[in-house]
Amino acid sequence: MRQGSWVMRACSMGAMLCLCIAAGQGWAQAYPGKPVRFVVPFSAGSGSDTIARIVAGGMSQAFGQQVVLENRGGAAGNIGAELVAKSSPDGYTMVLVNLGHAANVNIYRNLPYDLTRDFAPVTRLAYIPSLVVVHPSLPVKSMGDLVKLAKTRPGKLDYGSGGVGTPSFLTGELFKARAGIDLMHIPYKSGAEALTAVITGEAPIFFAPASTTLPLVQQGRLRGLAVTSAQRLAVAPQIPTVAESGYPGYEAGNWYGIMVPVKVPAETVALIRKAALAALKNPAVSKRLEDLGFVSVGDQPDEFAAFIRSEIAALAKVLKGLQLPQ
Repeated sequence: MRQGSWVMRACSMGAMLCLCIAAGQGWAQAYPGKPVRFVVPFSAGSGSDTIARIVAGGMSQAFGQQVVLENRGGAAGNIGAELVAKSSPDGYTMVLVNLGHAANVNIYRNLPYDLTRDFAPVTRLAYIPSLVVVHPSLPVKSMGDLVKLAKTRPGKLDYGSGGVGTPSFLTGELFKARAGIDLMHIPYKSGAEALTAVITGEAPIFFAPASTTLPLVQQGRLRGLAVTSAQRLAVAPQIPTVAESGYPGYEAGNWYGIMVPVKVPAETVALIRKAALAALKNPAVSKRLEDLGFVSVGDQPDEFAAFIRSEIAALAKVLKGLQLPQ
């Protein structure tokens, strides 16, 4: 009896152990068991906000849980990035990063986070070129016209941006250097404010993502002079490239990706990426992105990490030649 009792107890303990293992596996597979927070470190209406909202809808379908957007704009995207870097590494908080974050590494001396050490890359979602747009009252219809006007009014033509280090600033400064012109940079608190400024004519020139400016060009509220990609946009083939406009080799644009706190488990990162890829392949999402000029990417985490490092290095060289406001 004693031996039988011991065997029964051993079997009972074994059964409990199996149940615990099975339960543990079930818990591991349960992610996400609640809504996921998606921090956009820029204002509502910005290019980052646009792609985040479109992709979040597709990710919500893939997850079976709501992906909730939270705009935490300010400091060229640094406030929202810091918030996520210091959040719990449980996979329930992620951040949208873009070209500006790679630039910030070279601009700000005391960032409250480290882009390459405090985050785990998930995937690069998409790339989008900028459109060079002007208020219709500005007497220019091409990049050649803009350059000629700028040379007759050195330092007197304003262009707006979402702030130092943002893609709109970088694209504008790169063109200034390439064309040898002097435009006055007017930094706004956000890309949305800069967009409002060009619509009203307050800062009549804007180098901004096609996603936010193309609809306004199509409505006639802004005039599109050129696109900064190597090829014309399929959705706006009538707009020439900057390269075609007399500046061969010129190419600039913005990219967007998802990152999470560095200690998020690799299996959770993989699940987030899986949902992001499902969103990019969702016909409704892909059509919407394509109509706005986005080119989907969806690379691997290690590929995205290598890409970010290369962007930081490339921007370090570029920014050395720019006159950065103090």
